[in-house]
Amino acid sequence: MLPRATLIALLFLSFCQQTTFAQAEKKPASKPSAKKPAKDEEPNPLAAQRRTIATSLLTSLADEARSYQDQTLRARVQVRVADALWDSDVEKARLLFRRAWDAASTADKEAFRLYEEERQRQRNSTTQTYIRSPPELRAEVLRHVAKLDADLSEQFLELIREEDKSTLNSGAPVSTDTADPENPPIAVANRLQLARRLLDSGDIGRALLFADKAMDRVTTQGVFFLCALREKDQAAADERFSRMLAATVANPTSDAAGVSVLSSYVFTPFLYIIVRENGSHSSRERSEIVAPNISPELRFHFLKGSALILLRPILPRDQDRTIAGKRGLYFTIARLLPLYEQYAPDLAPQLRVQLASLGADVPEDLRTGRDAMLTKGLEPAGQVRDEGQEALDRVDRVSNAEERDGLYLRAALSAANKGDVAARGLLEKISSAEMRKSARGYVDYKLVAVAIDNKEPVEALRLISSSQLTHIQRAWALLEVAKQFKKTDPTRALEAVEEAATSARRIGGGDADRSRALVGVATQMFDVDRARVWEALLEVVKAANSASEFSGEDAIIFSRLQIRGGASTSSSSVNEFNLPGIFGSIAREDLYRAIEMAKGFNADAPRATATIAIARAVLNAKGVGSQ
Repeated sequence: MLPRATLIALLFLSFCQQTTFAQAEKKPASKPSAKKPAKDEEPNPLAAQRRTIATSLLTSLADEARSYQDQTLRARVQVRVADALWDSDVEKARLLFRRAWDAASTADKEAFRLYEEERQRQRNSTTQTYIRSPPELRAEVLRHVAKLDADLSEQFLELIREEDKSTLNSGAPVSTDTADPENPPIAVANRLQLARRLLDSGDIGRALLFADKAMDRVTTQGVFFLCALREKDQAAADERFSRMLAATVANPTSDAAGVSVLSSYVFTPFLYIIVRENGSHSSRERSEIVAPNISPELRFHFLKGSALILLRPILPRDQDRTIAGKRGLYFTIARLLPLYEQYAPDLAPQLRVQLASLGADVPEDLRTGRDAMLTKGLEPAGQVRDEGQEALDRVDRVSNAEERDGLYLRAALSAANKGDVAARGLLEKISSAEMRKSARGYVDYKLVAVAIDNKEPVEALRLISSSQLTHIQRAWALLEVAKQFKKTDPTRALEAVEEAATSARRIGGGDADRSRALVGVATQMFDVDRARVWEALLEVVKAANSASEFSGEDAIIFSRLQIRGGASTSSSSVNEFNLPGIFGSIAREDLYRAIEMAKGFNADAPRATATIAIARAVLNAKGVGSQ
């Protein structure tokens, strides 16, 4: 942070330059010239002065960060300052990247230790609560470094690999099971994250540079990367898929879980399903699944190689160490069998025999074909299964009250996902008051969210008025409605923002969610009533100074359904509840007032977040802006 004396001197210099700039603007405008401005044209002195201030803010903040006791904050501040300084001081930026890596490594180890302790505590407890996975700070550092310095990224990845080897040799638990597609070694996961970000940004060459060293095994991240690559370079993607398939078939620990993930590339891009012995998990990156135009040769190559894995001898349960187990093996064969019958009929009879031998060890839904996962993503257009209706069709055939409640709940959730308010009526048919109460808030939030996604602000307002939402959920929903009304009905937009502010103020004073929601209010106020944005920000600062957990970033909205025997959590990031957006906006309006506002935060985290946002807004600016 700049010393006050320095800031005063800079303010005075800026005032003098503003006067000169204003006088220059009063001169009569010259006639437009056909000549383009010279590349070496003298830069605007006021813009240069603003950049000097921004750079000084970052340099001072980087020095301050070295004294932070919070290693997470130290890492994040240093990596973001390094990223912002890269164009002006590469060596300083590299030094900060290395300091950030050291801090991130320390923070990740401690966060993982605490996470494992909490998981162990819950295993021994009758009460289960949601445990948020710790952030992977080293991955965050790598994401920043990868786009700027490939050599330094490789050095950091090598450090992770060496650490994995060291941990493995010590006997401590480490994720190095190459057969589990969802849990590859950390270095592999980070490498694929970097590759995907680079690919999405259009840097295919550098993306492949990172990804190719992780294509020797089947991973969910790797297959999704190849799905995305195929949209840009089909030949490159197919070649790498063939290598991954060959490595999977050759690996004696590969099982049906790997086959199921590989099938995503061939039949259901951006959707994979893994069924394990203890349950199932799926991930969908896109709402619409379109079958790719795979060549018959590559498709048969996949089906033949997969059959070699699916037809391996079935081990007794006490000797089975596969990820899928018998349940996952049955599911994968049953899901792919119609495709074998269509594209590789000579292999289908052997798979039917294998399927029959497993029948006694799997749930009824799988044997009868009622499990919706069996056809997920594979249904022809217009023939998608209605899971909600299927659940209702079974209600009258069930005598157990608990099972009947579960069917009504499934039907209600299915209706809510479609935005059908009939979901509320279905909840009323549940006999368990505890289940009804838990499900109502979850369903109401989903209905409101669907209305917002469908850009139906009037319907969203109607639902909000009768919904059992938490205060922060209500504030979020109202602010989303305000965004949709902003152009068509500014008055209603302002009313929604003011109502959101009321909901935010109902959150406890020491709760970080109060600060987050008020940030959202200030963010929208900037657009609907700019004269009041500074007042709104003063309220943010006051709330933040009473909330020790508020960092100014990573805002997430949760909706949780907790029932006996399980839970479901829906979460989404809310950028408008974070400080960077609003502080970037006000910095472009009034740099010095924005700096003073950021200094109002008592805690290091929000002050640093706001300061970096201010500096970035100036350094990335295309024009001078207001003062």
